[in-house]
Amino acid sequence: MIYTSETIDKTVEMFSSLPTIGKKTAQRLAFFLLKQDEKFVQEFAKCLIDLKKNVKLCSVCFNYTETDPCPICNSPKRDRSIICVVESPNDVFAIEKTNEFFGLYHVLHGTLNPLENISPEDLKIIELIQRLDNGVEEVVLAINPTIEGEVTTQYIVNQIKPLGKKISRIARGIPVGSDLEFSDEATIIKALQGRIAL
Repeated sequence: MIYTSETIDKTVEMFSSLPTIGKKTAQRLAFFLLKQDEKFVQEFAKCLIDLKKNVKLCSVCFNYTETDPCPICNSPKRDRSIICVVESPNDVFAIEKTNEFFGLYHVLHGTLNPLENISPEDLKIIELIQRLDNGVEEVVLAINPTIEGEVTTQYIVNQIKPLGKKISRIARGIPVGSDLEFSDEATIIKALQGRIAL
């Protein structure tokens, strides 16, 4: 669609490049920003710049953080004998909202997918195996139950089993084909409580 302004057109294009944002929603967002005062728009722009400038990956768990190691890895209250392996930082937020898991996390940043040339070297699997030397007794696999997630789960199980660590996965309270970040707290709590050994 051609607008009366190239700037509006570019803004709509940028918004619509975001996940789950279509052209109509992008247009509404652009027009919403036009109605706001200058201070709001400057704060919004500064927030985006700060987001990119200040947020990095934790060198231990690979979750997003502004401090390294992240507050979860640094907390003396966390159970260091258990690591929950997730696909993305969104999954950490979803599990933390339940207030039911008190161990540590490890974020893979994706799943194995030969069709897209995503191999074990592209994920944080080697770093996970290296972390298991530090008193870890159990690894909980909370990877999304997709085909790629199942392949990734099986690969990790094959890597960890020879090390003699307990391996479990969250129960099937999470529907097959869905993502943790879209699951409600009660479903995630049940899935964590009903995890099964592999």
